[in-house]
Amino acid sequence: MLKALFLTMLTLALVKSQDTEETITYTQCTDGYEWDPVRQQCKDIDECDIVPDACKGGMKCVNHYGGYLCLPKTAQIIVNNEQPQQETQPAEGTSGATTGVVAASSMATSGVLPGGGFVASAAAVAGPEMQTGRNNFVIRRNPADPQRIPSNPSHRIQCAAGYEQSEHNVCQDIDECTAGTHNCRADQVCINLRGSFACQCPPGYQKRGDQCVDIDECTIPPYCHQRCVNTPGSFYCQCSPGFQLAANNYTCVDINECDASNQCAQQCYNILGSFICQCNQGYELSSDRLNCEDIDECRTSSYLCQYQCVNEPGKFSCMCPQGYQVVRSRTCQDINECETTNECREDEMCWNYHGGFRCYPRNPCQDPYILTPENRCVCPVSNAMCRELPQSIVYKYMSIRSDRSVPSDIFQIQATTIYANTINTFRIKSGNENGEFYLRQTSPVSAMLVLVKSLSGPREHIVDLEMLTVSSIGTFRTSSVLRLTIIVGPFSF
Repeated sequence: MLKALFLTMLTLALVKSQDTEETITYTQCTDGYEWDPVRQQCKDIDECDIVPDACKGGMKCVNHYGGYLCLPKTAQIIVNNEQPQQETQPAEGTSGATTGVVAASSMATSGVLPGGGFVASAAAVAGPEMQTGRNNFVIRRNPADPQRIPSNPSHRIQCAAGYEQSEHNVCQDIDECTAGTHNCRADQVCINLRGSFACQCPPGYQKRGDQCVDIDECTIPPYCHQRCVNTPGSFYCQCSPGFQLAANNYTCVDINECDASNQCAQQCYNILGSFICQCNQGYELSSDRLNCEDIDECRTSSYLCQYQCVNEPGKFSCMCPQGYQVVRSRTCQDINECETTNECREDEMCWNYHGGFRCYPRNPCQDPYILTPENRCVCPVSNAMCRELPQSIVYKYMSIRSDRSVPSDIFQIQATTIYANTINTFRIKSGNENGEFYLRQTSPVSAMLVLVKSLSGPREHIVDLEMLTVSSIGTFRTSSVLRLTIIVGPFSF
């Protein structure tokens, strides 16, 4: 008897705790409950999930509002007198405790429960709103009690506040939100509860007094990776130029502009949040920092080429005048035409000079001079015409560059035959009318021709250098001439 009474009291406490759930509008909750910020009310704590080994001795934990129960593993609970998920029909006249079923039929005579609605007997059939709860017991939100249905269908029953009589003469919850009988403000959302309702602010808003004000999500974590934009009831993240939102709509990832939309004319280098363009050698970035313009290297310096600079797309080249060839890409070197394209006749000799060549007669001697095997023009002593003429004339050729620096030693003259007891003197006999040259005697038998004025070509100078030989005792006097042909090239190289 005591055991049956104990089980009946447990069932009564379970039913009452489930039926008397109230909406708490403050954040301080009683033991067994915690505050739900979304629904703005207290919610039950499931101790069976959070308390390790809540029940001892092989008992099973059954959570209920504000606490939990420890029952035998074979026990089944019928809330509001519903049938268990797997019914076990007890034998007639036996107590519900012997079948492991906790019933609430003893409360049927009490009529209206504090939580609202009626409680049916253990013989009631599960209605359409039956749900299977955790730990194998059945929960019915709005139970009906067929035994309480009056025989007169017009008989009215008394329901708790927030409930109304249905067409089946049972108390059912009033949906104030659908019926429009709530008093929520226009900026609030109505949430229907069992026997009542609650007014909540929409997502993204918080209650401040009687007002729903926007929550500035940009001031609270999680923050956006770069920029946060608050909107009424929400927010969104933005990225700086050169970045884009990742799939999580929070993180900003770099955009590789070189792969996505390469705007560079030649070379593109991606950097964090941007990109830079570079040009190939011989080009430079234009003002738009995207395109490349050719660099006119010939205008940047006048020392790139020895003669002439020719600009080309992305590069430059050097040119040389006729008679020269380009060496080492920039300098000009004279072409020896006497070795490559000799156009002189057989009775002529080819003489190469800087920038060209000339043909001179192989026998330059003029009457009364005759050519000797030593390539000298000698005037015979037996010829009366030779008495007033130089004994010999030697023809020599040389070339110099235009605008050669001065003073400069350019040619040395030296006696080939030395006589005893003689004195040699040297002088410029002809070809120095403008004073471009000076002859400096360096020894008794030699002298040096010095260029004292700069010469510009192309030009040819013929200078006669004379050596006078006089006997120290005055017995004889003779002279010889070196006829020097100086060819000045057209350029300074």
